Amino acid sequence: MSVSQSSKLNKGIRDQYMKLPQGKKAMATYVWIDGSGEGLRCKTKTLMQEPGCVEELSEWNFDGSSTGQSEGSNSDMYLIPVKMFRDPFSLDPNKLVLCEVLKYNRKPAETNLRYTCKQVMDLVKDCQPWFGMEQEYTLLGIDGRPYAWPENGYPGPQGPYYCGVGANKVYGRDIVEAHYKACMYAGVDIAGTNAEVMPSQWEFQIGPCVGIDMGDHLWMARYILHRVCEDFGVVASLDPKPMVGNWNGAGCHTNVSTIETRQIGGIKAIEAAIEKLSKRHAYHIRMYDPRGGLDNSRRLTGQHETSSISEFSAGVANRGASIRIPRQVGQDGYGYYEDRRPSANCDPYAVTEAIMRTTIIGETGDGLEEEEDTDETRLQRAALKD
Repeated sequence: MSVSQSSKLNKGIRDQYMKLPQGKKAMATYVWIDGSGEGLRCKTKTLMQEPGCVEELSEWNFDGSSTGQSEGSNSDMYLIPVKMFRDPFSLDPNKLVLCEVLKYNRKPAETNLRYTCKQVMDLVKDCQPWFGMEQEYTLLGIDGRPYAWPENGYPGPQGPYYCGVGANKVYGRDIVEAHYKACMYAGVDIAGTNAEVMPSQWEFQIGPCVGIDMGDHLWMARYILHRVCEDFGVVASLDPKPMVGNWNGAGCHTNVSTIETRQIGGIKAIEAAIEKLSKRHAYHIRMYDPRGGLDNSRRLTGQHETSSISEFSAGVANRGASIRIPRQVGQDGYGYYEDRRPSANCDPYAVTEAIMRTTIIGETGDGLEEEEDTDETRLQRAALKD
């Protein structure tokens, strides 16, 4: 396994400079989603003082032709600050700033899925939607092979690695714990972490988050993960099936509740939501990975704790179903449900928006008719249904 050359630089020398005072000025690192819909980009600017809230931050711009988001002849794209976090890499008073991307005409970029998600979350805010997403990922060397796997072979079969303890069972815990602490420092709503079924595969959980905060906090947690991995010289892959064969894939299971499902007797609302989801399976599959289901087709095979991509299913405590009702929820008669279909590389804005459109707004059909409409028309129709 190979690590990046930059990770071998002397970090003690770097720390000498990081300890230097910076007066009253602050650094703001603007973070955005690039044209792939998966990659993150960032750049940093100096502020004359520490900002107290995101509204104090100015818009910025970048060259969209270098991020797959515009042509070189009309390349300037707008960065619109939407959420601010503490910077765990350069420390206080410096900030990480999550941004939306707008095109030259001030319309959202194609991969700016936050724009309509925010509008939908505003429509359903009275339902108080809570989300929790379980982000699975795989640590790789820069050669693309899973971290710490034998160079000329494979580790032993799956079994001892899930939530494992011991040098022969878990690989890369230092990275995981550094990421956890960095998220907590930043103010990201990280709920926990654990080693996953495939060796060198891990998971962290974000939430519970209300509405648009789900996507905001998960994207920033991903950014922090990639930055931590830089320091250790490895790569965090969100590929939903990084290794072919008898190995688990990587998903982003999404837990959902509303004020109705959380009340006594809420199981009826959960069952009603599942019934609606069952009628739009194809639509959700398209929304649950950046390539409209192609990535998930490698993962959702009906094996390795997944459902089949071609069939909808639901059950209590069933990790082979599309929708799982946790056993405790089944016993209590209220709580939340888990959509196990989203892929590890999903856009959380697309996932949470789709679930709200189907279960709360009540949209029907395969979703193709919505895609042909304008955002304004879709939202007007949604408001009428609501």
